[in-house]
Amino acid sequence: MKVLHFFKTYYPDSYGGIENLIFQLASNGDKQGIQSEVLSLSSNGGARNERIDNHLAHRSKLDFYLASTGFSYSVFNDFRELADNADIIHYHFPWPFMDVVHFFNRIKKPTVVTYHSDIVKQKYLYYLYKPLMYLFLKSVDRVVATSSNYLKTSCVLKNIKKKVDVIPLGINDHASAPAPPLLKLKWQQTIPSPFFLFIGSFRYYKGLHILLESMKGVDLPVVLVGIGKLEKELKRQAHRLDLRNIYFLGALSDEDKCALLELCLGVVFPSHLRSEAFGITLVEGAMYGKPLISSEIGTGTTYINIDNETGLVVPPSNSTALKAAMLTLWNNPQLATHLGTNARARYEQFFTVDKMVRGYAELYKSVLAR
Repeated sequence: MKVLHFFKTYYPDSYGGIENLIFQLASNGDKQGIQSEVLSLSSNGGARNERIDNHLAHRSKLDFYLASTGFSYSVFNDFRELADNADIIHYHFPWPFMDVVHFFNRIKKPTVVTYHSDIVKQKYLYYLYKPLMYLFLKSVDRVVATSSNYLKTSCVLKNIKKKVDVIPLGINDHASAPAPPLLKLKWQQTIPSPFFLFIGSFRYYKGLHILLESMKGVDLPVVLVGIGKLEKELKRQAHRLDLRNIYFLGALSDEDKCALLELCLGVVFPSHLRSEAFGITLVEGAMYGKPLISSEIGTGTTYINIDNETGLVVPPSNSTALKAAMLTLWNNPQLATHLGTNARARYEQFFTVDKMVRGYAELYKSVLAR
């Protein structure tokens, strides 16, 4: 069965949660008889048949951006040619321009949409886009929510509930292969243990300003791995609050991130807006058997992290509650270990890549059967 994934960005131009999901499905689908290809846009120009791992990636030239949406003239042709050779088209929402390409090409193939997030930031443009969005979602065969929490709290998904399946995101178990001892030693000599760890892009909805605010007066060791537009602003905030235990490490290799996940006391993930639809970093922390701290925002973060079972859940945008949760784990190592053990068990039950791929394979087969 041939599947064409279509999204605005993909490796090697961009590395994010949606790109990672596409990569995991494309790389591991052959175990289920799935042959995947990916089409995305790129500011580096168009390219065909670029091999990434065991699948092909194609890029159409990105011509311009408008309201965080990429547009391309050449993608209409590129999409039509690739779609003709596919058995299933797998879209990744949200990307309004994708809807336009879908209708322009009058797609008659079986279609699946993974609904990654509501549109949160572009509130005014959303009302203009809303009629097209519902037309698009109602035209496809099945829609996938990444957690039961998101299905319950998304007004959009509630309106099309009959065609929605829930398949949680999954990742490969890197924890089964320990990081090289010398690499761990390097980080042990660089950062005092224990420490809390955040991994992710420095985006407006990640709540990192809340995390820094929560450290005022206690200044626990916190390691921030990632980059983004807010980096300079966050460094200024840390300086203004006279925080001396905040480590901005920038973008790191997967090996370095794995070493830090092994060494950390727990994973802190303070995202405070619904733009954070899932939180793959929480899955990584659970995979390494670490206690988790997150905010209750009605999305997948609380599907991964169950309060007082796999970690602690606090109200969003509440630096006082976040500080209290961190101090609870800091002062109670036995509790931290217990929660981390439960987190690992939940990862094995719900968030392995094999479980995710099997879920999509079954969905593809059911759509083709219709």
